Amino acid sequence: MAAIIGWAHLPFGKLADETVETLITKVATDAIADAGLHPEDIDEIVLGHFNAGFSAQDFTASLVLQASDKLRFKPTTRVENACATGSAAVHQGVKAIAAGSAKKVLVVGVEQMTTTPGPEIGKNLLKASYLPEDGDTPGGFAGVFGKIAGMYFQKYGDQSEALAHIAAKNHKNGVDNPYAQMRKDLGVEFCLNESEKNPFVAGPLKRTDCSLVSDGAAALVITDTETALGANKAVAFRSMAHVQDFLPMSKRDILKFEGCAEGWRQALERAGITIEDLDFVETHDCFTIAELIEYEAMGLVPEGQGATAILEGWTQKGGKLPVNPSGGLKAKGHPIGATGVSMHALTAMQLTGSAGGIQVEGAELGGIFNMGGAAVANYVSVMQRLK
Repeated sequence: MAAIIGWAHLPFGKLADETVETLITKVATDAIADAGLHPEDIDEIVLGHFNAGFSAQDFTASLVLQASDKLRFKPTTRVENACATGSAAVHQGVKAIAAGSAKKVLVVGVEQMTTTPGPEIGKNLLKASYLPEDGDTPGGFAGVFGKIAGMYFQKYGDQSEALAHIAAKNHKNGVDNPYAQMRKDLGVEFCLNESEKNPFVAGPLKRTDCSLVSDGAAALVITDTETALGANKAVAFRSMAHVQDFLPMSKRDILKFEGCAEGWRQALERAGITIEDLDFVETHDCFTIAELIEYEAMGLVPEGQGATAILEGWTQKGGKLPVNPSGGLKAKGHPIGATGVSMHALTAMQLTGSAGGIQVEGAELGGIFNMGGAAVANYVSVMQRLK
């Protein structure tokens, strides 16, 4: 199908000295070099940039060309699909290769969120929900997932302990990720108990249940398989799936994340494997309740039993299916347009044994789930090392 032969990843965080343009040009330059290529070798460029008001510069596709004059006149497109924007860009790059219109595609994901005032951040993120129903939700997008968490608790019982364990797991993993925004092992007790430093944010969700507001960028070079075999390293897309669901939550059983489940079903079927064959998963933990429900949607546990996977240690780094060994969005940060590209870059590092302190020993097959909105845009990739 296609393979990743180079990548670049900036540390996520509050990057006051950067701009969207500088973030883009740094990772674009580094990813091309990491692939052993020159800018003139690139056939096509795809930029993932959500924006929704975060950047005054809203026509950003051609900013990638600022990385080198040799990129001038290359076909370049910006794509967007809410919080799954990064994976939308990755999938678009793979499609260009599958269509035969390109052999070497540069994919960049970027977002700068922290220069926006707090109330505007909430308003911008809420644009990824269905405004006629959710536009007045207190707490913005956290309020939307707070409602989901409240409904889940009402149906299956208080899951505060499970959510605290998910948060603690991801923060512990993030300590060893040099790209993570928060590299601090908070512990289960801190995540479980309300405090001045960990107040309730929306419904049963506390601050430690919510991903971070972040700036950051990541980039990949994706090629056809023949080109990849001649590269220094290559991580292949064994399968991919993109499933789009209804935007209004009222048209769905929101506790099932049916789009996520269908995406995993398609991707695993196309790869000819089951969830048990994966060595790790990078999943979209924008809120801890999302990771809990995703355990169920990916088929790791039956509906309503997500707590089992975390409380019995299955998803810990040394468990039977490590989930978010990178620290996930919870610790790594969630610069919207960069997140999906970051997931693919970190998975490529895992599968080439170059993930450093977050390395999952013996990883050969990795799964990625990146979600836009409340399980509306659902992207799954199954990756394996080619060489």
